[in-house]
Amino acid sequence: MSNAYSGKPAAELTIDALVRDELAADDVRIHPDTLEAQARVAERHGNPQLAENFRRAAELTRFGEAEILALYEALRPRRSTAGELAALAADLAARDAPRCAALVREAAAAYARRGLLR
Repeated sequence: MSNAYSGKPAAELTIDALVRDELAADDVRIHPDTLEAQARVAERHGNPQLAENFRRAAELTRFGEAEILALYEALRPRRSTAGELAALAADLAARDAPRCAALVREAAAAYARRGLLR
């Protein structure tokens, strides 16, 4: 299994390769399979919360940096309305990110209970 999103073998991800300008952005992005493997390790060691975090991260590997930053911004307290968070969750679910969608729905419910919606 390759650790790089690009498919480049992990052994080729070296400082020397970086200095020679042989690495692209996708060479240093983590592959979703690597995150899933880490999730399984976390589960075996009795840490289901960490496993779920790795699985959500694996879903996000298909998203661009700007989309992830927008998601982060939307999830900050008092930055989104209930409707905006519902739409965001629906978009994530439609884009095959069900764990991330569930997290957004949970956050929306918690924010509503605590008066943290915009």
